[in-house]
Amino acid sequence: MLDEKETLALLRRAKAGDNEAKETLLTHNTSLLKSILKRYLNKGVEYDDLFQLSSMGFLKAIAGFDESFGVRFSTYAVPMIAGEIKRFLRDDGSVKVSRAIKKTARELNRYIENYSAAHGVQPSVKELAAAFSMDEGEVVFTLGSSRMPVSIYEQGEYKDEKSTTLEEKLPSKDNQDELIDRMVLKAAIAKLPERERKIVILRYFRDMTQSEVAKAIGVSQVQISRIESRILKDFKKEFA
Repeated sequence: MLDEKETLALLRRAKAGDNEAKETLLTHNTSLLKSILKRYLNKGVEYDDLFQLSSMGFLKAIAGFDESFGVRFSTYAVPMIAGEIKRFLRDDGSVKVSRAIKKTARELNRYIENYSAAHGVQPSVKELAAAFSMDEGEVVFTLGSSRMPVSIYEQGEYKDEKSTTLEEKLPSKDNQDELIDRMVLKAAIAKLPERERKIVILRYFRDMTQSEVAKAIGVSQVQISRIESRILKDFKKEFA
């Protein structure tokens, strides 16, 4: 990762139309992009597509960033990158299905049609899994990806599906904005000098008092109070 001074210098060049500066910023922030897109893996979008979306969000962040915001560029870029991915998922449907899954879904549906015509009943999920050398859960997901549900309370089509409704198959809700905030906070703490980082961890993640931290660090409680106040002030300024 570039330091803040180098980042700002490159941002100024990039905003002036310097494509080489944009590429340099993108290259040195690849780890940031990867850390964000990991939250959206296994949702029907291929890795390369997610990385491309992340890059688009990053370039939009470059175009929209203003030094007068008073925040680090990475703090501004994270929600822009995540927003680009979430916008794609929303606009292209709740799940963007990869070409491979679509192809398998067509083959499964063709098999079901032929099986039904020959036997008068639909094959079970277990039979489909055996025929295609797939896990039963993978069969259910692939078939579900090929059609839009009428209702989350709609029952499954196959007699041996463990979940009776789509609602029961949905993953538990997770607050992605909160996860992004935690990731940004983690990055901010990692940039602190070693002593300040240790104070934050002991105070807010180990639940120690200022006096206990002072004893562990080897300074006075007053010094801990001053250092902590300054860190919190800097954090509030950065995340305002």
